[in-house]
Amino acid sequence: MNVTNENRKFAVLIDADNAQASAIEKILSEIARYGTVTSKRCYGDWTGPQLSSWKETLLRFAIQPMQQFAYTKGKNATDSAMIIDAMDLLYTGNFDGFCIVSSDSDFTKLVTRLRESGLEVMGFGRRTTPEPFRVACNKFTFTEILLNSSEEESFSENRNLQNIISVNVSNDFNSCKTTDFKPPSKDIIESQQERELIPLLKEAIESQQDAVGFANLANVGSFIQRIKPDFDPRNYGGTNKKLGDLVKKLTFLESRLNNGAIYIRFTEPKKLE
Repeated sequence: MNVTNENRKFAVLIDADNAQASAIEKILSEIARYGTVTSKRCYGDWTGPQLSSWKETLLRFAIQPMQQFAYTKGKNATDSAMIIDAMDLLYTGNFDGFCIVSSDSDFTKLVTRLRESGLEVMGFGRRTTPEPFRVACNKFTFTEILLNSSEEESFSENRNLQNIISVNVSNDFNSCKTTDFKPPSKDIIESQQERELIPLLKEAIESQQDAVGFANLANVGSFIQRIKPDFDPRNYGGTNKKLGDLVKKLTFLESRLNNGAIYIRFTEPKKLE
């Protein structure tokens, strides 16, 4: 029996040491696209002041705080507690999937184990999240694309690209000055995004194309998600999660409508210097 999105049950496990309270609302809204959250737990040492910013968020979204003392300095006991609880929840058989909110690659093995049991795993973390953790998930979403706050802007690749400055520091470290830097044009940024998209889309289309080179857009999207779990149109200049809206902006693709479905074909891409 097929399980609809409305009936799919997810457990959300949050690593408070490696996640942001400001991102939780957007993360929960994103998860709601795929199913219902029936368990929300957040792990950390709540006896210290370092997690004080989480209090309002825990109360607002009815997230259960899970206390884990830092027994030894420099050792992350929180990770172990999350992993143990995840396995306990797995064996209840009450969930169709897990959502791991962290930028810590230590959860890579956990994600692999959950997927081996046939469950879907979605990950949420910053762009700095190590690749092994990202690709282990069925789907991984960067928190930067969910937020527009100043807290996240400092982690935005485009913002970093547009705000690079050259700093000259004197030998005595008593003075420094900045030199003028002209941000790259929007066309240059889009070209860099296209450099990443062209081989990815080409591989996806060629795996699904018909005799004249057209491939069903939905199948292309599914293929990309399997080989690149952290793919999201918003990472490449798209305004939303719909691949179709991004495709309309790409000059190296042509599309056609057939029986209500969109088909795309790779045309000769413009040369990017």
